[in-house]
Amino acid sequence: MSGHANSLKAILLALGANAAIFIAKLVAAVITGSGAMMAEAVHSLADCGNQGLLLLGMRQSKKPPSDDYPLGWGRALYFWSFVVAILLFAVGGLFSIYEGTHKLTHPEPLTWPWLALGVLLFGIVAESISMRGCMREVNLARGEQSLWQWFRQTRSSELLVIFGEDLAALLGLCLAALAIGATMLTGNLLFDALGTVAIGVLLVVVAIALAIEVKALLIGQGVEPRRRAELLAFLDHRPEVAQVYNLITLQMGPDVMVAVKARMAPTPDSLALIHAINTVEAAMKAQFTDIRWSFFEPDITD
Repeated sequence: MSGHANSLKAILLALGANAAIFIAKLVAAVITGSGAMMAEAVHSLADCGNQGLLLLGMRQSKKPPSDDYPLGWGRALYFWSFVVAILLFAVGGLFSIYEGTHKLTHPEPLTWPWLALGVLLFGIVAESISMRGCMREVNLARGEQSLWQWFRQTRSSELLVIFGEDLAALLGLCLAALAIGATMLTGNLLFDALGTVAIGVLLVVVAIALAIEVKALLIGQGVEPRRRAELLAFLDHRPEVAQVYNLITLQMGPDVMVAVKARMAPTPDSLALIHAINTVEAAMKAQFTDIRWSFFEPDITD
């Protein structure tokens, strides 16, 4: 069974790393004139803004329910995660492709290329630290799942986005280093331009993958399949429940809504039936602490 990941820790770690990397990249891009370096600087700046939006989403998701929002603001986190995916696509990916295309038609010689490589090396180290922290939380959340299964099934949109950003950033840094290194060795500015385009394509692919996953959460997904199986097993083993007819779940950010339709074990009267239902709900919320709302319908047929 999986543990509970600390998404806030992963976001703050990524924010700190990207802020330091952005400053270093920007200085190096201005001095060297490298398009790949400028693309990486814009990417890091976009990541800083993205992490700020995720923090905003986490804060909004904790707002209490009201008459207008009876199930709370939990899904605000999905909205801001989707915005982050769009920004990663537009600001990061499309700008990098544009910058690379511009360099193909208007090549500019690199100056101080060793400085650029030094900054990229610093960025790789800093981003690796951020990625390591993110993977620690991802591994805690995914349990025995493969990384791909976790990516497709997780309901933690903020951790999903941080993982995608960190992965794209680390691969992008490596591409930029290869592009600048090849340019230095051959003197051909084509490598720097192609590296910039490759970084843009990478960001676009990651952004689209993230958007697809977060879109499903925005529409309204239930809990993870393994979580739903655990809930069903719990209900099936309760002595108060004779048969579960239907189980509906809805992930609401960090919280979960559950609706159960079941045939209850025979009781002497209606008060005993109500007591049995309350007992099951209390036990269910005690074991599955993310369940905030539960609706229980006793019936004799589905």
